[in-house]
Amino acid sequence: MKPQIIKTDAGDLVVLPRAEYDAMRRRARAADDEDAGTARIVDRGRARQRAGEVMLPSAVAKAIFDGERPLRAIRKWRGLTQAELGDEKTTIGQSTVAALESGRRHGTADQWRQLARALGVSLDLLMAE
Repeated sequence: MKPQIIKTDAGDLVVLPRAEYDAMRRRARAADDEDAGTARIVDRGRARQRAGEVMLPSAVAKAIFDGERPLRAIRKWRGLTQAELGDEKTTIGQSTVAALESGRRHGTADQWRQLARALGVSLDLLMAE
């Protein structure tokens, strides 16, 4: 059955079968739910930023998800070489940074704290593996 349009002084009215009306309402609710969910995600992200938490660009998150070690991915994102990070921003040294990035060394808690501070990220983010 086709929708029926009724012209009135107040505007057009549309009459349609109940099944079509119910389907239209379900689609509208689904869109509203999706919009509300997106708004919640955005609100949480903004709250994290206000709290000082660093949000990684999607390319960095993808690199880590694809297997790149977080230390290397974040260092590259910050535009630092291993030498700049190790010799200039910390007391660790370039060779130790290279060993930590490759997983050949585990590093001490102090080394990881220095790296996190130098890269401007939380220790949890740097150690996420």
